[in-house]
Amino acid sequence: MSVLPDPGASRAVLVGTSQYEHLEQLPAVSNNVQALADLLRGPLSLQLPDRHVTAVENPVAAHAVLGELRRAATEASDTLIVYFAGHGLVDAQDQLVLALPHTEFGRIETGLPYDWVRQVLLLDSRAERHVVILDCCYSGLALGRMSAGTGLADQAAVEGSFLLAAAAETRTALAPVGETYTAFTGALLEALRQGIPSGPALVDLGTLYRHLRLTMEARGHPVPQARDRNSAARVALGRNHANLPAWPVAAAAVADAPAGPDERPWPDPRAIRTVTGFLTALADVRVVSGLTQKAVSGRSAGSMTAGTVGRLLNRPDLPATWGTTAVYLSACGVPDEQITHWQAAWQRLRTQSAPAEAARPAATRDGGSGKPRVWQRPMSTFRRRRDH
Repeated sequence: MSVLPDPGASRAVLVGTSQYEHLEQLPAVSNNVQALADLLRGPLSLQLPDRHVTAVENPVAAHAVLGELRRAATEASDTLIVYFAGHGLVDAQDQLVLALPHTEFGRIETGLPYDWVRQVLLLDSRAERHVVILDCCYSGLALGRMSAGTGLADQAAVEGSFLLAAAAETRTALAPVGETYTAFTGALLEALRQGIPSGPALVDLGTLYRHLRLTMEARGHPVPQARDRNSAARVALGRNHANLPAWPVAAAAVADAPAGPDERPWPDPRAIRTVTGFLTALADVRVVSGLTQKAVSGRSAGSMTAGTVGRLLNRPDLPATWGTTAVYLSACGVPDEQITHWQAAWQRLRTQSAPAEAARPAATRDGGSGKPRVWQRPMSTFRRRRDH
């Protein structure tokens, strides 16, 4: 079963080298990194918080990349996404080297050996799943060409991960001059933004790889390679936007739908680890239902106004009570047995956040401003508290 990572427990490190001192310039790589970062933060993909997406452009040396990667690897407990775009070289031992701005052909100390990245993922990462996307050349034999050879997936493989590599024979088509993106990353962005016609509800990595392979081959571009370890191919990078319900769906139409097993791709509350993940999945429920906020309100039998629905889906913290969330889920059409799992996730997160809530100063709880609510106490009491 495909699963969307919890955005609160996931991280992405996107590395791109577009400017080189000794190799051909790749200006499209800068667009790659910025567009992919925006996509991962936005509603068309994982909706990662801004601080969970790190873009490293034109790093001065290997340590600049490895430092950010190590930090993200220790923070992520769900999924860690690592992306590199730029030139790739092959050293004397036929190992992949990621080219940085000062990299010189034949001087491996000026690049970033992929094996160093692999070691960080193996030794320092707390994440259950790794997604590694390599959009790079493999030989650097010709200016402006992004090349590859056989066996790249085997060389770059990381245990417990899904590797997606844009590797093929030497061809200028992989980085067309004047294009906004490199060919591979452009196709990747297109699939996540527009969806995959006739594809599943979630764009998991296995589906994405097969689609990219067909797309690149049809365009006469080099075809990608992939390696799946421990079923990481089921990790999804977003919902299939070519397979969403027609929106908006009338409340009456949902109410009149024939009875039977509900096979809509509802978010799985059992995969939720964080408050951010809970709130993101809660908003995703309405997307899957196809209902507007007004329609959800209409199906709640007067229990929720459209404004209440909006506030529930745009709040920054976990709902303090369960009732409103239960009404919302039921109004959206979520099956009762799944609502039970939602309540269990809510209760687990409430329990986890209780120690942090208790540690906050009493004056800042529930107020939001951080200022003592002095108007609720006699002045003498306030002075005693201030003096302490």
